[in-house]
Amino acid sequence: MRLFGLSIVAVILSGCVTERSGLDYSSLSQKVGPPRAGQARIVVFREKGYAGIADPGWDVKLDEVPLPELKTGTYVYTDRGAGHHQLIASMNLFAGTTRRDFDAESGRTYFFVARPSEKAKTLGAMSAAGGLAGLVVGAAVTSNNENQGPLDFFPLPDPDARIAMADLRLTP
Repeated sequence: MRLFGLSIVAVILSGCVTERSGLDYSSLSQKVGPPRAGQARIVVFREKGYAGIADPGWDVKLDEVPLPELKTGTYVYTDRGAGHHQLIASMNLFAGTTRRDFDAESGRTYFFVARPSEKAKTLGAMSAAGGLAGLVVGAAVTSNNENQGPLDFFPLPDPDARIAMADLRLTP
């Protein structure tokens, strides 16, 4: 009976593994080639890490156009015309929006790693420690944060990004 119980626990825990399927970035870039003339490639990724039982994807937009949901250990990409662009992130039940402006040159690839913002991390910790009261205190503490949104987008140079993305998979 004990062995049966342990087997059930093992099956449940193995269901929590969040290994992603899809092309790694190196394979994708060989398959699709460089951006076309007049275009730039924008890549946004979310590092691997513990995603918990549920892995809610992050809603990211580029120039107000939604990108595929960004889950733990995945990346998304799109090719857009050269010029000014804006990455945007928002979350349900989170007051505030992240906006990251950048200019893209034709033929170049731009990599951004998405991470929870300082405000999001503080609110999460305060609500875990103090419930609703902690959330209220956390909101007051973070009211002067520069980024009022849920995510930060950090640009990475090409060689560093390719190393950081080595084990990540394309969001389906």
